[in-house]
Amino acid sequence: MQITPVVKQLLILNVIFFLGAQAVAPAYDFLSLHYIQSDQFQLWQPFTYQFMHAAFPRIEHIVFNMFGLYMFGSTLEQLWGPKKFLFFYISCGLGAALVNTGYVYFEVHQFLSQASDLALSSDQVHKILNFDFVRDNAYRGELFEASLRNVLDASQQSRINEESFGALFHAAATSQTTMVGASGAIYGLLVAFAFMFPNAEMMMIFLPIPIKAKFFVPGILLIDIFSGISSSSVIGGPSSGIAHFAHIGGALFGFLMMWYWKKNSFNDNRWN
Repeated sequence: MQITPVVKQLLILNVIFFLGAQAVAPAYDFLSLHYIQSDQFQLWQPFTYQFMHAAFPRIEHIVFNMFGLYMFGSTLEQLWGPKKFLFFYISCGLGAALVNTGYVYFEVHQFLSQASDLALSSDQVHKILNFDFVRDNAYRGELFEASLRNVLDASQQSRINEESFGALFHAAATSQTTMVGASGAIYGLLVAFAFMFPNAEMMMIFLPIPIKAKFFVPGILLIDIFSGISSSSVIGGPSSGIAHFAHIGGALFGFLMMWYWKKNSFNDNRWN
């Protein structure tokens, strides 16, 4: 299949961002998507995170995403034209950021509610969520405890217990998880492809059985929903390191746009 112009440019941009981030390590802090209550959050990050991927040597992250962009993006760009395709792609990436941020907000505030007896002020919560307590790529309880003593007043320190300490620790750790990758936008492309070609046969690499797109795409979304819930830090599940709700968000926004375009007969209009 021939690579279409916008897909080609997106592939090049992703590779440039990936190589640049390996050469300039602070790029990950600057361009990845941080939680909205983080001091490191910037307005451009909902866009730039889509071009960032896991650091070397985890090249499978960018390889699989770029393969998906090439496979599904080229077909859709040929049908829609470059402007409509780019609008759809970026919109799905933004939708992924919105849904995943909303889920992180839910998780963080579930933890904070477990420490409600401390009656923390909004300023205290902000400081706690922004503690620097990572050393050697791990969150350190002793560093968190030392920082917490400087934020809580005497009355709060007398009331804190193991449960509320653990809740605040997990709230801060959850809020400091950043998001990178084009996966949300790629899931939007998957949904669009299933809309346009419902009977096209697709296969997973580890399950080489042809499945029609109209069954394949809902199937992998159900797997993502289950995986996202089971790995939630709120229920103490093992973290997979994958932003499952970003996948769901990209797919959801892709579905809503396809539904709207179909309803209004926009599918036949190229935005050239």
